[in-house]
Amino acid sequence: MRETETDNETETEMDTVIVGSGNVFADLGLPNPEERLAKAMLSRTSTQILKKRGWTQARAARAVGIAASDMSDIVRGKLRRFSLDRLESVILDLDMDIDIRISPK
Repeated sequence: MRETETDNETETEMDTVIVGSGNVFADLGLPNPEERLAKAMLSRTSTQILKKRGWTQARAARAVGIAASDMSDIVRGKLRRFSLDRLESVILDLDMDIDIRISPK
């Protein structure tokens, strides 16, 4: 709660906090929110692997066998033209395993 003074009157404003669902894409009402979240997680993981290894995007692209511009798009989160399978292949080509967990909602 925040109080402000204007012309000798006190106004009280309530700051509203909205708790998200854990999926920003669903919260924004975007189509295919689960797929978008999975793609974002794979993109973030790819970026973390590159940073941990000290690799440039160009070095990673050569290792994975994709164009440097594609690796740039993955790192920057421009994922519209990438399927989940293709992003998973990038992770696998970086010599990483992928574990998929299923749990109750």
